[in-house]
Amino acid sequence: MADKQISLPAKLINGGIAGLIGVTCVFPIDLAKTRLQNQQNGQRMYTSMSDCLIKTIRSEGYFGMYRGAAVNLTLVTPEKAIKLAANDFFRYQLSKDGQQLTLFKEMLAGCGAGTCQVIVTTPMEMLKIQLQDAGRLAAQRKILSAQAQLSGQGSAQPSVEAPATPRPTATQLTRDLLRSRGIAGLYKGLGATLLRDVPFSIVYFPLFANLNELGRPASGEKSPFYVSFLAGCVAGSAAAVAVNPCDVVKTRLQSLQRGINEDTYSGFLDCARKILQNEGPSAFLKGAYCRALVIAPLFGIAQVVYFLGIAETLLGLPRVQP
Repeated sequence: MADKQISLPAKLINGGIAGLIGVTCVFPIDLAKTRLQNQQNGQRMYTSMSDCLIKTIRSEGYFGMYRGAAVNLTLVTPEKAIKLAANDFFRYQLSKDGQQLTLFKEMLAGCGAGTCQVIVTTPMEMLKIQLQDAGRLAAQRKILSAQAQLSGQGSAQPSVEAPATPRPTATQLTRDLLRSRGIAGLYKGLGATLLRDVPFSIVYFPLFANLNELGRPASGEKSPFYVSFLAGCVAGSAAAVAVNPCDVVKTRLQSLQRGINEDTYSGFLDCARKILQNEGPSAFLKGAYCRALVIAPLFGIAQVVYFLGIAETLLGLPRVQP
């Protein structure tokens, strides 16, 4: 097994390359997911993913769909690199006895990977959600302001339009959170992130490994790239839908700004209880298909880059058979 020890720098580079490509491709869908998950009953501005994206383009322009992308593009490299490299590391450590990994050990490796990645994922998601949801809140205020003007047209005193709230930047948000809440401000929703990412990794990595194994040639060579891509897509979408209820709760908890008449939450259980009481069980599946559409190609691309060993080629290292 010693000759198969993984090259950590190569895995980190592969994970980073995959993350950058994937985020660039699917970020608008992720924005739609965040806005759909954050809108509550009685305050619905969007009826579907396509409706959200169309309204976003109309009100904020094409690049409005990429609000918060800079945060993801900056932090997705360490985030994806940690996730993939940690899973590889734990799988290697758990297979040192020369035995084939059991399903339990594969799930254990995935659990370790999911736990490691939240170091980067939590602040990344915290900042991204504020930037993504700012457009929804601004549009809601604009609609309410227009309604107030219409209702006040018959009054003697003319209504004054409220000044537009400046939209925050990632730097401003980070500075404000650190000043007001310290480092803990960037890690709000850490528990919910763990409850989402650990089960996701427990489902994703073993499912991917077994699906990828089905496409491995009888000669023992690595699976073709299209098999790795499809295995990543299927495993990613299945895991994403499975943990979507936790993702809805996490999104609500990490949203610092609320719309008119929207609930506030004191913690994970309080948030889950209020969603169930006020919006019903179906609310936990808000944005599920968006999340599946985001995760499927994101992890499909990641696994293709990872299994092609682009970094190994760049660094002149031998490819380790997965």
